[in-house]
Amino acid sequence: MSVAFVKEESAETAAETQLPDRPISPHQNLVTETGLKALEAQLQAAREAFETANALEDVNERRRQTAGPLRDLRYLVERLRTAQLVPAPTANDVVAFGSTVTFSRDDGRVQTYRIVGEDEADPKAGSISYVSPVARKLMGKAVGDVVTVGEQELEIETIA
Repeated sequence: MSVAFVKEESAETAAETQLPDRPISPHQNLVTETGLKALEAQLQAAREAFETANALEDVNERRRQTAGPLRDLRYLVERLRTAQLVPAPTANDVVAFGSTVTFSRDDGRVQTYRIVGEDEADPKAGSISYVSPVARKLMGKAVGDVVTVGEQELEIETIA
């Protein structure tokens, strides 16, 4: 629709309200049960934010306020549509999607991470994406195995 047919200050104002889509990963969208619930909660929050912003009377402000939630809605709907729920691992003999693995680095640091889907990953909170370099090297390995990531050697101590 042309800007000429809507109540709008200018074409620049209309263009400012159209945000680019969030990038969608080319990798399989594997999710844990927790990750799936988080995506659903984020979708609900985006819907609520959109509804709140859409209730504004000023058309320009409404467009500005709905731009973010609309972008999030498009992203989250697609991520939920493509989500592949992976059940929690039933055994802890090898590192798998959903495993929590503790490893020591050759510099003496000991770290523990849960291997999860891309949208759920938060290294500061103790979770890394299954497509991260560390997770890729650890997947399929057992306690005592040593892998090299960059210039670091990691030795798997526990798998839970």
